[in-house]
Amino acid sequence: MSAYVPARTADSTRTKRLHPPHSPPPTPPRRFRIAGADLSASLAVFLIALPLSLGIALATGAPLQAGLVAAAVGGLVAGRLGGSPLQVSGPAAGLTVVTADLIQRYGWRTTCAVTVLAGLAQIGLGCLRVARTALAVSPAIVHGMLAGIGVTIAMAQLHIVLGGTPQSAVLDNLRALPAQLARLHPAALSVSALTLAVLLVWPRLPGRTGHLLRKVPAALVAVAAATATASVTGLSLPRVDLPSWRSHAMAGLPEGPVLGIAAAVLTITLVCSVQSLLGAVAVDKLAAGRDPHLGRSDLDRELLGQGAANVVSGSLGGLPIAGVAVRSSANVQSGAISRNSTMLHGVWLVVAALLMVPVLELIPLASLAALVMAVGIRMVSLHHIRTVTRHREVLVYAVTALGVVFLGVLQGVALGVVMAVAVALHRLAHTRITHQEKAGVHHVRVRGQLTFLAVPRLSRTLHLVPTGANAVVELDGSFMDHAAYESLQDWQKTHRARGGTVDLTGRAGTHVSIAAPEAPTLAEGAEAAEAADVSACRCGPWTPWRNHQCERPTFAQTDGQPDEPTEGSRASGHQLARGISAFQRNTAPLVRDELARLAREGQRPSQLFLTCADSRLVTSMITSSGPGDLFVVRNVGNLVPLPGMESGDDSVAAAIEYAVDVLLVRSITVCGHSGCGAMQALLGSEPGDSRTPLRRWLRHGLPSMERMSDGSRPAARIAGRASADAIEQLCLVNVVQQLEHLRAHDSVGRALSESRLELHGMYFHVGEAQAYLLAASEEDAVFDRVGAVGELRSPA
Repeated sequence: MSAYVPARTADSTRTKRLHPPHSPPPTPPRRFRIAGADLSASLAVFLIALPLSLGIALATGAPLQAGLVAAAVGGLVAGRLGGSPLQVSGPAAGLTVVTADLIQRYGWRTTCAVTVLAGLAQIGLGCLRVARTALAVSPAIVHGMLAGIGVTIAMAQLHIVLGGTPQSAVLDNLRALPAQLARLHPAALSVSALTLAVLLVWPRLPGRTGHLLRKVPAALVAVAAATATASVTGLSLPRVDLPSWRSHAMAGLPEGPVLGIAAAVLTITLVCSVQSLLGAVAVDKLAAGRDPHLGRSDLDRELLGQGAANVVSGSLGGLPIAGVAVRSSANVQSGAISRNSTMLHGVWLVVAALLMVPVLELIPLASLAALVMAVGIRMVSLHHIRTVTRHREVLVYAVTALGVVFLGVLQGVALGVVMAVAVALHRLAHTRITHQEKAGVHHVRVRGQLTFLAVPRLSRTLHLVPTGANAVVELDGSFMDHAAYESLQDWQKTHRARGGTVDLTGRAGTHVSIAAPEAPTLAEGAEAAEAADVSACRCGPWTPWRNHQCERPTFAQTDGQPDEPTEGSRASGHQLARGISAFQRNTAPLVRDELARLAREGQRPSQLFLTCADSRLVTSMITSSGPGDLFVVRNVGNLVPLPGMESGDDSVAAAIEYAVDVLLVRSITVCGHSGCGAMQALLGSEPGDSRTPLRRWLRHGLPSMERMSDGSRPAARIAGRASADAIEQLCLVNVVQQLEHLRAHDSVGRALSESRLELHGMYFHVGEAQAYLLAASEEDAVFDRVGAVGELRSPA
């Protein structure tokens, strides 16, 4: 049978093909559809990108249209071809210093050519599939580079804010600052001050009205307010000047020394690639916290997309392009679900560049300078400084930042890499080995990695142990090379042959034996022993209490007594002492140093965790927290009495005030749980029943009962299913109600109005061992399941 049957028309001049009966009907063409979430997110990102693109172009000294071109190309090209669908690309503040230096040295057309060459280099790297090697760069170097760039940007834009003209170098700007302060331009300073004030205040607007207003980007509001003020008052200020697109300069052949051009291409490629790839990883984390089903980025494809965008942007006379954290975060938080949002924001920028020129030319340059200066200041992140300090990499961070400020981006990064290598070698070479005698037992402790560099000191210390003595060697490291292995093994054999004993312990006090370097390391041996212990007993560290179903085939013996208490010993009340003994023996050696540090420095918890007194709720277990992490308040029913209703018991209110005003916690979490006895008692209580202390306390839960019976409010539920019964329904409602009670406390209200505190709701299902977090919109009373990656979201 033929594939088609010709059929003549009436005029015998046309034929058409007819599908045979067994052929499937032709597939209709797929229609392009844009989700509403992508549309709204694209508008939010566009409103942020428009003023920032102009400000970054101003800061670099490039034509202002170049910022709009780069932003549009970043949205359309990188958004379509890149491997991170939710990352938004465009002119980035991290490239400002590099681009400004290029323009000053070689001119605008050569800078565009360098951008094209850097894009081609990125495409080449993407084809070689080396994108993940960029993630090997120490975060201290990356954050130090961004901090140095931020300082440089802020110093340059400060002169424009004051009404002057910036110099080319940071030192020149510092030297010129006193003279600039002596000849302030009041109009420019007032417009800049207004812009900065709006940027500072807008994200902190309190109340429901403030919550709605905060959906409008602060950058747009600040620039719009400054523009309107300058126009209404008739201030004489330099404003945005967008020449005709006909005179827009495109890329030309690079002119300059070959080595200089090559160094510029390398710098642009390095900064764009590292910033974009690290940004893609950060966007993945944000997106996974919102929806675990959102896929991970293809970093090699992202590098190809960024390279293509830079080629197009440079060819069209645009700035270099990279992934931008501010816009990407706004895109994810606005609910974007695909790359359509990123591409649409590019479309809106094209429309604005073509149709909104008269409006854009009303913007004062001082307002854009203040906006970019604020961005530069934020690039010096206190959070990053605390992080690198905690990991003892502050020297790498500082050297990189200072190198970028005083020498340049490429030189600063190179210095940072050298310092990072030096720090790593220092840690590898400076292993601490100590010897101490306690009660006739000689303790040799090795802190750090055991390499051939530490063998002489290890040998000297081991020979301090007398012949025939009992010795304990504690290896507190994760690596041992062959030279150290042979030295320790030879000493162990010799010492035992002469009548001595050698007890080798790992990091957790676990007894280990020396294995050759090809075998698992000591740390892996300790983990294997721990894994075997856990496989024998699923309850792990809680076995001494036996208040659960947990069976072990054998029990360890201590002084002839089993670690696992029998029913009789448990009834006699000795399980507490045995538990303490197990802690002193097994856990205290692990946490002693950390607790000593906390004892010296005091507690600085970041969260107040308010939960029920139920014995099945082990807060440190379900939150994976340790000493100093949580300030915990427990009571029957996880209740928060309203101010004035405490009936003589101010303990909860006092704890809240202390946590918020003294400890300065950043969040408060109210955690309820399934099968709560307090909620069961509430359901079975009679109104006005206050005969016992328990009944009097449960009166604080009556508002939760009223909320549950209020038909005008949505029923509290777990996402994807209704409540299992009335008890679970009340447990969920009670969490939401106690959050309202928290807001009524003065200390909490003040902290919320200052945007230094967040409130979170949590529900733990004991039977499922599953945690649920209250969704961002508390009014919906929906609890979302927390999977492998969880993120606390502050209720509205």
